[in-house]
Amino acid sequence: MITPDYWDEACKHLAKKDRVMKRLIPQFGDACLESRGDAFVTLARSIVGQQISVKAAQSVWERFADLPRRMNPGSVLKLKVDDMRAAGLSARKVEYLVDLALHFDNGQVHVDSWKDMDDEQIIAELVAIRGIGRWTAEMFLMFHLMRPNVLPLDDVGLINGISKNYFSGDPVSRSDAREVAMAWAPYCSVGTWYIWRSLEPVPVAY
Repeated sequence: MITPDYWDEACKHLAKKDRVMKRLIPQFGDACLESRGDAFVTLARSIVGQQISVKAAQSVWERFADLPRRMNPGSVLKLKVDDMRAAGLSARKVEYLVDLALHFDNGQVHVDSWKDMDDEQIIAELVAIRGIGRWTAEMFLMFHLMRPNVLPLDDVGLINGISKNYFSGDPVSRSDAREVAMAWAPYCSVGTWYIWRSLEPVPVAY
């Protein structure tokens, strides 16, 4: 697993700028964001996991991952639809995974250029793939590319966590959430991660 080199600096910044972060950060020791390091696998896993529980997603993923010899775009394109369906994937998710593999296989996603592209350019490239919306693209920026300043305002956990930690459980709008996160910049990804931890102590990895 790969971890971000800015984490310690981000934690110092957050603890100095935000009283809630100052309280939360020490509760989770050395845990931090981790990347699996494979762009295609990370996105494929996020498609498999859509709208099903974490546990169900893991068992479908394991059955699906057993089908190709290696989990890469070329191998996925050779799989039979019936085999993919038998692994527990819906017809729609099979279409999404094939579209993902095609985008990688024919160079429509510029993996090698991502390091020089800004967050919004990468999001635009990813949401052109069927089955990938802005939220999935933002999770990818955070968990795969480990971009430091992503604020996923469509994320229910982030909104609930801000409500709980900053507004005593009162309902929170996107603009409320954005205002709270102004203190986190340029480390909104790290602030978001700690808000998630406050709801769910086990770290998430995609």
